[in-house]
Amino acid sequence: MKKGVTFYFMRHGETYLNKYNRMQGWSDTPLTPRGRRDVMRSGAGLGDVKFDAVYCSDLRRTFETAQIILKENQHADHLKVVAMPEFREIFFGSFEGLDASETWGNLNKFLGSADGEPNYDAHRSVIEELNGLKEMDPYHEAEDYMTFWLRVERGLIKLIGEHRDSERNILIVSHGMTIRNMIHAVIPDFSIDRHLDNASISVVRYEDGFYHLDLYNGTDHFVDDFTPADEQEPEVHKVTPADKTEEDVK
Repeated sequence: MKKGVTFYFMRHGETYLNKYNRMQGWSDTPLTPRGRRDVMRSGAGLGDVKFDAVYCSDLRRTFETAQIILKENQHADHLKVVAMPEFREIFFGSFEGLDASETWGNLNKFLGSADGEPNYDAHRSVIEELNGLKEMDPYHEAEDYMTFWLRVERGLIKLIGEHRDSERNILIVSHGMTIRNMIHAVIPDFSIDRHLDNASISVVRYEDGFYHLDLYNGTDHFVDDFTPADEQEPEVHKVTPADKTEEDVK
């Protein structure tokens, strides 16, 4: 019987910069009330999944998301969230915080699209996209593709080294473009046809040296939202460093 390891990549819940349609890479804002609700719905839908380890990026929005997921999980009493900077979102340089639609439209035009729309049908690669963003940045501080990929690959190698052939389920809470571009890099013939939804799950199995995509942008597991419009929103979860408990930081 073949053995492998299954990675559950979850995008964080909606943040305030997401809500305002702003560029958010290394910039970090808290989850909105809707974001926390959707993460709770996603977590409840995954409540029966036994995760053997939980990782997130070192940005607040993924740590907050991971805490809520573990609170909703029936098998998580022994788990701690481990932060890994390798799974950060792409750094957008001087475009951080700017209007997202305008910025991506300008990039698409910079890359030759007359109408400002992405042209993935012409096999435009994420390599071209990230390299173009760095070139278009007046400070040239946005991450190019190689910088991004070497960072993320380092994280994947760490986790595969720790968990390969273990038959474990590993939860990794990360970011929309990071997850999308990572899957694009490891899955042959993966076609980008949509962005990832907040709190969605993408499932990748690593077996015999190959990655296999089992699910992309899954949201069907969300439980129904029965929160009345006038009910108090979910509590804001305290964010603590991954290697400390709440007692340590009092």
